[in-house]
Amino acid sequence: MNVTVHPDELRRYGSAILSAAGLPEPDADVVAGSLVDANLRGTDSHGVSRIPIYVERIRRGIVEPHPQIRVISESGGALIVDGGNGMGAVVTSKAMEIALDRLGKQRSISVAIRNSNHYASGSYYAKPALARGAATFLYSNAPATMSPWGGSRRFLGTNPYTFAIPAGRYGPLVLDMATSVVARGKIIQAAQRGESIPAGWAVDAEGRPTTDPQAALAGSVIPFGGPKGYGIAMMVEVMAGVLTGANIGPDVGDLYENLQQPQNVGAFLQVLDISAFLPHEQFVARVEEFIEALKATGTGSSEVLFPGELEARNVEARRARGITISPDVVAALAQVAPSGLPTPTGMENSDKSEEVS
Repeated sequence: MNVTVHPDELRRYGSAILSAAGLPEPDADVVAGSLVDANLRGTDSHGVSRIPIYVERIRRGIVEPHPQIRVISESGGALIVDGGNGMGAVVTSKAMEIALDRLGKQRSISVAIRNSNHYASGSYYAKPALARGAATFLYSNAPATMSPWGGSRRFLGTNPYTFAIPAGRYGPLVLDMATSVVARGKIIQAAQRGESIPAGWAVDAEGRPTTDPQAALAGSVIPFGGPKGYGIAMMVEVMAGVLTGANIGPDVGDLYENLQQPQNVGAFLQVLDISAFLPHEQFVARVEEFIEALKATGTGSSEVLFPGELEARNVEARRARGITISPDVVAALAQVAPSGLPTPTGMENSDKSEEVS
């Protein structure tokens, strides 16, 4: 039986688990916050279900819990940041902090991030920039789980990208997506729950379409839009992997399958001072007018949503009613939780509820 947990309690629980695994408390809170934020937005595949694999990688010593995150090169508004093999959420949050510290002196800051790890959902890291009225563009490479268009083996990652732009009374425009038809995390979830996946998500190791999540995990996910998604994935790889000096394609360590070496994920972050091009108030007013006109194209039976609007509604709803967690995730979290850690309200009787149902 699913359980519902208040997001603040879930964040504290996740943070305590990660802290017990070896992360400093402030860093554990950053990581837990990034995961709970994904749950709030409705991207449960990138939420607290990732905590167990994060804990395992920390315990195995293939992630550095106390990284030395350094600016190793800076020229004008262009920086290179070495993440010291730290947790992806910690490294990317620090990179954004570094970028915003310099945004007053430069109107555009670009940060090439190397030696990092999986960071869950990119939209989380845009929040501080949006609070400053700035736009964010973030690209990340990922372990090779997708065949190039026309190829026969995994070579590219799902290579997500995030665009976040202030939009006045509508809230921010946020496009946060992978370059595959579906994020691989959703296939992992299906495999953990013993569920099939929809046709068109993936192919098996022989390149045949499959609805079996285990076969899909051994095979490849499919780029969205065929050659179009593949083309975007390749360009993200160049920006986030080649340009940054991080690992590329098959050399990126797999989060689940490679428990012997660091991932060395790369990311490319750009933060833009909108007022360098247009007075901020004028820009926001124009975006509002644009969205209003866009929404006016809907019919009486259909609504036009802008990128990030559905996720914002999810956040509002889940903050009010709580985040729903499946039994497999509850069990996985309990397995890595330290002895004596209080269980969040709603999770403590989950095993009993499962038996009764």
